[in-house]
Amino acid sequence: MAPPPNDIADAGLVARARQGDNAEPLSITEISALLKRTVEDRFGFVRLRGELSGVKRAASGHFYCALKDDGAVIDGVMWKGNAARLNFRAEDGLEVIATGKLTTYPGRSKYQIVIDSLELAGEGALLALLEKTRARLAAEGLFDAARKRRLPYLPRVIGVVTSPTGAVIRDILHRLADRFPSHVVIWPVLVQGNGAAEQVAAAVRGFSALEPGGPVARPDVVIVARGGGSIEDLWSFNEEAVVRAIAECSIPVISAVGHETDTTLADFAADRRAPTPTAAAEMAVPVRADLALTLADLAARQRRAVYRPVELGRERLAARVRMMPRPENLLQPQAQRLDDLSERLRRALSDRSAKGRERLAGVAARLSPSLLSRSAAEAQRRLDRARLSPALIERPLRNGADRLAALSRVMSQLHPEKPLERGYAIIRDGDGRALTCRADAAGKAALTLQFRDGTLDAVPAAGAPVPSPPTVSPAAPPRKRAAPRAPSQDDLFR
Repeated sequence: MAPPPNDIADAGLVARARQGDNAEPLSITEISALLKRTVEDRFGFVRLRGELSGVKRAASGHFYCALKDDGAVIDGVMWKGNAARLNFRAEDGLEVIATGKLTTYPGRSKYQIVIDSLELAGEGALLALLEKTRARLAAEGLFDAARKRRLPYLPRVIGVVTSPTGAVIRDILHRLADRFPSHVVIWPVLVQGNGAAEQVAAAVRGFSALEPGGPVARPDVVIVARGGGSIEDLWSFNEEAVVRAIAECSIPVISAVGHETDTTLADFAADRRAPTPTAAAEMAVPVRADLALTLADLAARQRRAVYRPVELGRERLAARVRMMPRPENLLQPQAQRLDDLSERLRRALSDRSAKGRERLAGVAARLSPSLLSRSAAEAQRRLDRARLSPALIERPLRNGADRLAALSRVMSQLHPEKPLERGYAIIRDGDGRALTCRADAAGKAALTLQFRDGTLDAVPAAGAPVPSPPTVSPAAPPRKRAAPRAPSQDDLFR
């Protein structure tokens, strides 16, 4: 209410109540409260389009910013609960549409908008945010080609991060069953909307944290998959949390988000990008039938490689066998010579027999009974003239008896126990063997002395020096008698 004109003219040093004036002066707090109610009642729901500036998040989780255009600026605040539901990373320079209500901040005599939801102002702003985020993460090296890892050729376990109820998981399982049946571990997540990015990032990190040999099989490769959609539907896979989780995963990751024309930041961070989820399953495993054919071909090549030297050896052996002469050809000269010698031997024996018969016939012609009678009579006369006497027999016997008596005397003198009668003794060890040198006797623990009338046990004295054995010259070997020569035999063919 505007004051009457005369009030200004009548203003004095001290404020006084005037007649008929019922407007009491308001306090600053009161007028601020009135302004707050007036603004909130008038602007309880507004949608503002502007560019974000001065974006910051407080430690309490509240979100503070300013919205501006070419001619004005308005402060904005988003409380913790609403800020946690943001679907994108708010940054300076983004053009957004903020939905909320206007209010005042009495502490600074300024008005602001309390933001309930914040959206990007069209796909252009969304693409600008995407490019800005891509450039920032690329500068950190998350998309470098050197970080990409090779996929395992034949994974035993395949992890899939996707929605458990969509067509994507059915396509992946069907393709894996057709190509190469494998063990599949599914981590169910939301693939769009609030909280989808956090669930996808947690699933990728969860697979990476699994220990080999644990209750849940650790995948050899991870597939992050989602069906096609608009850029808003796929935005969860552009979130920094998902990109960092894929880049930090210790397991090779295949990104299969959207169709072939769709591109997300998850594709840049993954080790391989698949145009579709079905193509991701084809990348993960080979075709089992093709692998079996390849193995069969390799086995056949291996067999051929093993048998080829054997076949070559057989061919070389056959060639050498053909070059070698036949066994009968080798023996023909010797067989012919054998036949010749056999024939010569037969003729020589026949000639020798004929000559023998001729000599025998000549000798037989000279033999006659009278000649034999004369020879027998002459032998009888020589026998009659020979005189036999007992001395011829007794003399050899007497000579033999004398030699036997001499050998008996020598034997009695050479008996080993004969010297015992002259006071000598025989020293034996524990086994009864006779000892002939002092060194052998000193090394025995007990000795036995044999005398003429009995034995006596003795122990060698300890510490007695052992003399060196006497040097014995080797005896000359006996001369061998020349063997008597056998009488020569006349040649049969002479």
